[in-house]
Amino acid sequence: MNDMLSNRDLSQDNKDRITVRLKDLGTLQNGISKGKDYFGEGFPFVSYGNVYNDSIQLDEIKTLANSTTEDQKQYSVQEGDVFFTRTSETIDEIGISATAQTTIPNAIFSGFVIRLRPNKRLIKKEYSKYFFKADVNRQFLSREINLVTRASLSQNTLSNLPVILPDFKEQTAIAEYLDTKTQAIDKKVNLLEKKIGYHQELRKNLINESVTQGIDKNVELQTSELGFKTPKNWLRYRLKDLGSLYSGLSGKSGDDFNQDDNPDNKGFIPFTNIANNTYLKRDHLGTVVVNEGEKQNRVRKGDIFFLMSSEGYEDIGKSAALAEDIEETYLNSFCKGYRVNPRKTNPYFLNYLMLSDYYRQLLIVEGKGFTRINLKMEKVNDFLVYIPDTLSAQDEIVKFLDAKLDTIAKIIANIQTQITTLKELRKTLINDVVTGKIKVSHE
Repeated sequence: MNDMLSNRDLSQDNKDRITVRLKDLGTLQNGISKGKDYFGEGFPFVSYGNVYNDSIQLDEIKTLANSTTEDQKQYSVQEGDVFFTRTSETIDEIGISATAQTTIPNAIFSGFVIRLRPNKRLIKKEYSKYFFKADVNRQFLSREINLVTRASLSQNTLSNLPVILPDFKEQTAIAEYLDTKTQAIDKKVNLLEKKIGYHQELRKNLINESVTQGIDKNVELQTSELGFKTPKNWLRYRLKDLGSLYSGLSGKSGDDFNQDDNPDNKGFIPFTNIANNTYLKRDHLGTVVVNEGEKQNRVRKGDIFFLMSSEGYEDIGKSAALAEDIEETYLNSFCKGYRVNPRKTNPYFLNYLMLSDYYRQLLIVEGKGFTRINLKMEKVNDFLVYIPDTLSAQDEIVKFLDAKLDTIAKIIANIQTQITTLKELRKTLINDVVTGKIKVSHE
């Protein structure tokens, strides 16, 4: 520690603030990096996600590691430790901090984060949890971060982060003030998030009921061979009887994508457009070079798209439909397109059906894999569905769901806007208080 701090103790009533570098506050250390065999059971492991989501407490730690006594000594998690995310695909996710408010026995921390173990005579844990979230710190780190294929924050860069420290009385006053203000904001956010959860559950139930039992409450139901009730007059099909699957892009390398000035650029539907939507959004397309005469499958209105490969089960088999005419566009290689025979079924009804919990669960169990989950084409082709016996009945269900879900989507969007405003207010409040723009009395 430098001479400026060697004789200072901010736990005393010093009336001035001091400016130092982060390295003057304590010691920095990268976490532990191990292979997958290290994880699965054992002791608590503070992950990148725990730091990113500011959830360094025992009940939030989901990952366990086979750490040794030596690991636990070298990579321990003690009260007041500050952790920073150090690597990601984007700069925005680097340098995010979280402070451990208690010691977590036997815990160690991830190699994707850096730990600062501060001198407790210089900075209080209640203050650091706010101070290191201030924009002024993030802006400094963003300028210094190395970005090649992934953004990376080095210990050396982090150690030079300027830190302006008030005395302990002011740190305490700031922390108590921000605790009161942020808890009030967080309470409002939590209530709004519960409202979103209610409407999301309502949306899910509407889809589940409408595509399995219809919207006519007077029809006679029977239990299908899939294990749930459907109207007696609904028809049983395999997906291959109602349309045909086709493949996404093939033979492409990374160099073929996002060439802004290439005249052979065409649109393509990215994985996330399918994962995040019921109906595809045409403003969420990428670009890919497709030369004249090249044999690739073009998408068209009425097609349904399935996610055939994913890192987790939550996305596998997820579908989305294209409900509008679109210029020359192709499909990413991790997906399959499904072209419906419009004389047999309404594609948008079929998409809603595939999004229902009943059918999602049946398709998810067909996914296989360890590090990546995959669906085979024949599993989708042979997938069993029950649908109304007339196109008009299917059309009616689609119109009903489109109207109901559009209303729910608008309500959720309005609530989300309120949440965004509150979170921005919280962020601005923290910035203004820790930088002194808003003065907090500590007499």
